[in-house]
Amino acid sequence: MIFKPTSSSFPRRTLLLASLLVLPCAQVAAQGAWPSRPIRIVVPAPAGGASDMIARTVAESVRKSTNQTVLVDNKPGAGGILAVESMLGAPRDGHTFVLSPNSLVTENPHSYKFRFDPFKDLTPVAEVASVALVLVADPSLPVTHLGEMVAYVKAHPGKTSYASYSPGTLSHLKGMQFSKVAGLDMEHVGYKGSPPALQDLMGGQVQFMFDGMGTSLPLIKSGKVRALAVTSARRSPHLPDVPTLAEAGFPELSQTMGTTIWSTPDVPQDIRDRFRQELIKAITTPSVKSQFGALGMEVGNPAQTVPELEKSHRQDNESTGRMLRSINYKPA
Repeated sequence: MIFKPTSSSFPRRTLLLASLLVLPCAQVAAQGAWPSRPIRIVVPAPAGGASDMIARTVAESVRKSTNQTVLVDNKPGAGGILAVESMLGAPRDGHTFVLSPNSLVTENPHSYKFRFDPFKDLTPVAEVASVALVLVADPSLPVTHLGEMVAYVKAHPGKTSYASYSPGTLSHLKGMQFSKVAGLDMEHVGYKGSPPALQDLMGGQVQFMFDGMGTSLPLIKSGKVRALAVTSARRSPHLPDVPTLAEAGFPELSQTMGTTIWSTPDVPQDIRDRFRQELIKAITTPSVKSQFGALGMEVGNPAQTVPELEKSHRQDNESTGRMLRSINYKPA
């Protein structure tokens, strides 16, 4: 017997065939959804540091927004090389990123031998935080403001020193710049991180230091170090009585240090755009602003575009190179 489709059976078979054709497309769309698995943020710093705390604050906000796990993976050392290479070795599908101070591309390439090109192999997604440096002094010195510091150093030429949390970083460069414009004769002493430098500052082994607000703020509040000036364009709300370098007559030294999240440039643009939206959403929430504020930081500028951020990084990289070459700086 030959089956002849009725008018009612034909539409049912047609619908069945159509549904079978649509199913693979739906599966492809589901597989392409982002994020489809946990997001990993690699941080070139140990747990408990400022970068780690920024990463965990942002991660929690993104987790709530995307309903997906966001992991913070600490890989400190080698000027960010280990963290970046961990990202470069991961699938380029937008589930692995690096969060680091901008020094990763503006300063560290002048002090470390990178096996990658920071401007070809990395692309910024968004700057999530910024922090000013603060010039701090040994509180036992007869120095309560910048004018007295300049007078003290000039009265003791070659006998005072300033610390940095690492040679070749902004902490080092600010001390060098300040010495030059103020006509000071100070010796630079480089350390491996802020804690040992601040310990020696409090012990009188070094007299001054440009340090990140996050690590110095608790010591300033407790009177263990004395704040003389901040590098931000405006006074810090956390140190309202401490003037800016511009107010003290050194406007050319104004600068803040940003923290950016990077991906690789071959991550699909739509995923980078989506993650950028999530990051901007995070840093504009009152809770994140409050948590960053407790660290002495401000959230990033949500209006800053990726091309603007890239241009700023290149300019800072070039100016850092010029400055280091001017003192014949050689990496250790």
